[in-house]
Amino acid sequence: MAESTIITGQFVRISQTPASIGERLMALIIDYFLIGLYILSTITLLSKLSLPSGFILFFFLCVVYLPILGYSFLCEMFNHGQSFGKKLINIRVVKVDGSTPSIGSYLLRWLLFPIDGPITSGLGLLVVLLNKNNQRLGDLAAGTMVIKEKNYRKIHVSLDEFDYLTQNYHPVYPQSADLSLEQVNVITRTLESGEKDRARRITVLAQKVQELLSVTPREGNQEKFLQTILRDYQYYALEEI
Repeated sequence: MAESTIITGQFVRISQTPASIGERLMALIIDYFLIGLYILSTITLLSKLSLPSGFILFFFLCVVYLPILGYSFLCEMFNHGQSFGKKLINIRVVKVDGSTPSIGSYLLRWLLFPIDGPITSGLGLLVVLLNKNNQRLGDLAAGTMVIKEKNYRKIHVSLDEFDYLTQNYHPVYPQSADLSLEQVNVITRTLESGEKDRARRITVLAQKVQELLSVTPREGNQEKFLQTILRDYQYYALEEI
């Protein structure tokens, strides 16, 4: 699964990789196993206690049924997006932009869980397979995704990386805001490539960018044009956050 990179308004670069279907399924199995142990132990405890039938019903509802019903919601809300199963598998729920989900986001995922939660079901599996971030319906509605925690990195970016961060900088090509992250990565890799065939690739790429954005270069050469496009893209990407 491809890794995505996001740059936030706090000048933090976030890299994250969606958790696979297998990892999410393993976390779910672990959670169900732990819930089963919890139910078994509480029922065993109740059977050994001589309690009034009314109290047993109250105890079952408050101590057994309600925690199980809200298990995923409570765990993710109080454990930074991780149920016990997710924690053991090293996956976590985050917002698509890498930030921490709100209570509302966790709640929306939980409310839709009966529809598509068991990702082995037809609907849940189909939705997960049809989007690049392996999101189920609850994730799509809440704007969240489940990621591999070991691939989640927050790297504070040096302000020197952003050439536009001068008081009087003005973007040259407003059309650069329309570029996708994948297109920007292609430009970046081309500019950072070695000497072999570099000039030709820069020329070809610059021409494609000009056609894509319908712009006429103001710079003296194609490499400076692509560098300006990147600076303008960074400017608009951060200004929108």
